[in-house]
Amino acid sequence: MLETIKVHVVHYADRTNLVMRYKCPLTGKHVPRTTGTSNAKEAAKAAAKWEAELQEGRYQRSSRMGWDEFVEYVDTNHLSTMAVSSADTYLSTLSVFKEACRPEKLADVTTAKVTYFRTKLQQQGRKPATIAKHLRTLAAVLNWAKEQGILATVPKCNMPKGWKAGQRAMKGRPISGEEFDRMLAKVASEVGEDKAAAWTFYLRALWESGLRLTESLTLSWDERPDAISVDMEGRRPMLRIPAAVEKGKRNRLLPMTPELAELLLTVPQGDRRGRVFKGIHHHYVNVSQTVSDIGKAAGVIVTPSVGTKGQPGYKGPKYASAHDLRRAFGTRLSRRPNMSVARLKSLMRHADIATTMAYYVEEQCDELADALWENHKPAAEVPSEVPSGEN
Repeated sequence: MLETIKVHVVHYADRTNLVMRYKCPLTGKHVPRTTGTSNAKEAAKAAAKWEAELQEGRYQRSSRMGWDEFVEYVDTNHLSTMAVSSADTYLSTLSVFKEACRPEKLADVTTAKVTYFRTKLQQQGRKPATIAKHLRTLAAVLNWAKEQGILATVPKCNMPKGWKAGQRAMKGRPISGEEFDRMLAKVASEVGEDKAAAWTFYLRALWESGLRLTESLTLSWDERPDAISVDMEGRRPMLRIPAAVEKGKRNRLLPMTPELAELLLTVPQGDRRGRVFKGIHHHYVNVSQTVSDIGKAAGVIVTPSVGTKGQPGYKGPKYASAHDLRRAFGTRLSRRPNMSVARLKSLMRHADIATTMAYYVEEQCDELADALWENHKPAAEVPSEVPSGEN
């Protein structure tokens, strides 16, 4: 909660009535209001009443806090404690909300306004899962604001129809080995010859590790509490993943695939210190965009366009991203003869085995179809029987 608010009565020479005011804990500025009387005793009663309202939350500074001021306050005091990727997700939602609803003050964020926000996103052709994500993020920000004492009531953020808790749509697909080779062939044209080797090494590591993009950028040769580290000293090569950088918030020891270990061992012994991926920028937004640019240059479309270009609701195609490399890693693992679903869940670090089933095991439909057709003979190859008794 914010610090205790004290309301004081002051006299301004140019005013007949006495003024009461308090110092806003958020801005440090004095917030004045007339007492409506020149009588000191009555003014003191009015100040005491206003102070009680402020402290009990019946009147909030938020009623006059500008939207941009609120976003800045959230960014400084809340998002700064989060991982960069999480903070950017929150800022993205707040930006989308501002564009759709044009709020001037925090007090403008009512249940009716949130409902309008949901409807606006639906009209734009956003998927139910995307809308639900924005609504969950907005609700989280507003709940935090209430905890801070700058918002009296959190508006309802009802999920869109067609979305259920736990329902997730895959925004992409696992890419094939041929598509990955096409991406590697486009690295130099997208990043330049001088950086091509570093970026090729990085893409190969994503392909062989299954690391999430933000995790990969912390990968270090040295053991640190804020980075995933390479451990080649044990019986088998491992990745040490501290809770601070892991989505599941758990300390983990993760076995490397032989392919990843062999790739990392191509790095000269003298260079095995500090970050594993040198020669690339390390802000996840820039890295994510570069990988997508390479996917686009290679023509690897993982989600086709929706609607007609230039028309409302149109959404362009999605090209291969870093997460599609992780999907491909999981799919390849799932096809190994000794890979059970339980083992795959552990290697992919999924919290729910349903995610493992939905995202990877079901990707084997083509292989199942091949098995069904393996011994099938077309009708033309089956000898026809001549009915008995025919002349």
